[in-house]
Amino acid sequence: MPEAQYDARAEAAFNAMGDPIRRRILERLRDGPSPVGALAAGLPVGRPAVSKHLKVLEGAGLVEHRSHGTRNLYALAPDGLAPLQRWLVGVWDTALLAFADRVAARRPIDTERTAP
Repeated sequence: MPEAQYDARAEAAFNAMGDPIRRRILERLRDGPSPVGALAAGLPVGRPAVSKHLKVLEGAGLVEHRSHGTRNLYALAPDGLAPLQRWLVGVWDTALLAFADRVAARRPIDTERTAP
């Protein structure tokens, strides 16, 4: 089966999402922009650790921030997950094509049958 085309942005995003805290942060950002303190609430790590995780997510293109008064608000980057989606679609399409080829190869061709 051919390998999915390498995409540095997808690689960076997958690496960033390898940490469960970072995945929880992304899940919390689904509801909209949030300050670090609100993101840290309920997580097993403190605000400084959440800030470090946000830097990694931002570096991977998954999160962006903007200043709002005296605090930074973090939000999902609009196109941040697009490289992951493209990678997953490529892998899935390749797997489905291989499955279809396998099914077609196992299906006997009925050459003696004629149409009524």
